[in-house]
Amino acid sequence: MLYHFYSPQLDIIHRGKVRDSIRVDNKSRMIIVTDRISAFNKNLENAIPDKGAVLNKLTNWWFDFTKDIIPNHFIKEIDPNINLVQEAKPIKLEMIVRAYITGSMWRGYEEGQRVFCGVAVPDGLKKNDPFPTPIITPTTKDKDDSEITEKEIFERKLTSKAVFKKMKETALALFKRGSDHLAEKGIILVDTKYEFGMLGRKLILIDEIHTPDSSRFWSAADYKKNPRKAEQIDKEFVRQWMLKNKVDGVVPSVLSKKVTEETSRRYKQIYETITGLIFDIPVGNQKARIYQNLVAHSYIKHGYVAIIQGDDADLDYCKKIETHLKDFQIHTEFRRLSAAYAGQQIIEFSAKLNSSLEPAVVIVVTGRSNSLGSAVAANLNCPVISCPSFSDRSDYLINIHSSLQHSSSAMTVMDPQNAAYSAIKSLNVPELRSHLSQKIAQRKSDLMRSDETINS
Repeated sequence: MLYHFYSPQLDIIHRGKVRDSIRVDNKSRMIIVTDRISAFNKNLENAIPDKGAVLNKLTNWWFDFTKDIIPNHFIKEIDPNINLVQEAKPIKLEMIVRAYITGSMWRGYEEGQRVFCGVAVPDGLKKNDPFPTPIITPTTKDKDDSEITEKEIFERKLTSKAVFKKMKETALALFKRGSDHLAEKGIILVDTKYEFGMLGRKLILIDEIHTPDSSRFWSAADYKKNPRKAEQIDKEFVRQWMLKNKVDGVVPSVLSKKVTEETSRRYKQIYETITGLIFDIPVGNQKARIYQNLVAHSYIKHGYVAIIQGDDADLDYCKKIETHLKDFQIHTEFRRLSAAYAGQQIIEFSAKLNSSLEPAVVIVVTGRSNSLGSAVAANLNCPVISCPSFSDRSDYLINIHSSLQHSSSAMTVMDPQNAAYSAIKSLNVPELRSHLSQKIAQRKSDLMRSDETINS
């Protein structure tokens, strides 16, 4: 399951409750849809199997189904969990369209509230009753998702009157398209949210559309039998379980195994019901699949090597190692750390790298004591190679014992080229090993020719 996404080769510009955004260039970004699930404005500790792929593929289906109403930011699907999208300027509003009075709105109505986000609703409504026509109750796009009136939107200059008018018209058109299609599938679209952005001067649809995360769905058959107890076939199932399982008045942060499995089943079922397609993604290691797809689309290289220097004077030595790595399809990065003065940095660096998507190796360059290599190796779950930067043979003879005797799970390699090739072998990527085999074969061939020249 994909709860946390990290690659040292990619620039994460935003982590949301479910989606992570990766910078590609000035015109596009990648959106990673994780298996995280949120409720009551917090992320739960569980991941829901295949949830991210369901949301991503369902959103892509709806994007195609509604592109005649409004263009959207979708460019292509890189992986079942990843889209490449156009870089738009988001409008900091969520357009909530409601066709029925239920949920938090009903709770407010029961307490006497009759105006929501500046929209008046009539007296005499019962739980789950339909409105005469769908209404729009916008909220701010921030950590609080606060209700906001049309007047306040313009006072805060969140968008112009002309753009907001277009947003309202489009939201209602999308809601009608969604409602009509879902009605054919025996589903009621109760309420949902839409998000918009500007691509230059053009309004486009962004984020997601008509998913179990962004919408409330009811079974039409159940609603017909008993409107007050219609079966909810969306994320509300999780919310209701949390409300029923409060501890000292606080909703839980961990779902039971049974609820996790049932939530996954419901998400897949919703996808298949809405699209008429079988939910089919490759079985196996999810992170390995994502890694292979990102490599195939040239967004990351086969592996990552961090070259850590313990002293500013080690930079030239580090560059010698980098020279021998340039022939391989890997990403290299220099870091400056210290066992004595940057212990917290080592812990933070290691915590990130330990969750990296791609194979990784760290080469530590430092003179004399190998304490930096030991500190780094003690915190990492990937191979660590120490390559002491001895200045000359005398330095080597004096300090080699200190380097070798330091307690460490890092291997010690004395030559820059050997350190580089040891890193390539440690990455254990077939493509890199094949390239290294070619270099070894070339070296053997050169030796044979040299031998023939000498003997001729």
